[in-house]
Amino acid sequence: MTDWFAGRVADRYDETSAEMFDPAVLGPTVDFLAGLAGDGPALELAIGTGRVALPLSQRRIRVTGIDLSHDMVAKLREKPGADRIDVVLGDIATTKVEGTFALVYLVWNSINNLRTQDAQVACFANAASHLDPAGCFVVEVGVPNRTPLQVFDLGDTHVGIDEYDADTQRLVSHHFSLHEGQWERISMPFRAVSPAELDLMARLAGLSLRERWANWRREPFTAESTKHVSVWEKR
Repeated sequence: MTDWFAGRVADRYDETSAEMFDPAVLGPTVDFLAGLAGDGPALELAIGTGRVALPLSQRRIRVTGIDLSHDMVAKLREKPGADRIDVVLGDIATTKVEGTFALVYLVWNSINNLRTQDAQVACFANAASHLDPAGCFVVEVGVPNRTPLQVFDLGDTHVGIDEYDADTQRLVSHHFSLHEGQWERISMPFRAVSPAELDLMARLAGLSLRERWANWRREPFTAESTKHVSVWEKR
């Protein structure tokens, strides 16, 4: 499986994702997840550089992570508090860790990194296998585009364009970034997936929908929502 986050992507990930580290964004995310975890442990799929895992662990929640990218995990290991988090390198669809968890979560469109339906189905099954009875699996992901091309960011140093094929659900995010006076392009392939398809994947894994929101602040999910935060509970 290709590691699209290796090398320069990992090196500059926190810098290029600075808006996601803003307390106004990160605070509600951690509050939401901490409330579901309670006193139990949590497992983050695609833990990356620890944007969510580190502040969650500061709430005295034991956090374990799985990630495919050695370079992203290396960046996590450089940060204060990383010694409290156990990380296993591997595919989030198939990699197992010891124990079970009150909460398994997968944030910021990372389910789309799995580029086949089979892999996404396997990820739900893997998450369910790590959950305690009545434990929760949380996914944050965008709603698929309705147009073949969509500009999702337009700035002085970054332009982002999504290319979407509704027939195949193939989504490619093109990032054009100005770095040291030169424009660079990175194009990452994904598989877009609808809320209804995710609900079916959850059902196949023995999970049922508990709640769905437009964001981490629990605002209502509507036809106008551009993303959703969904919580499935182990039956």
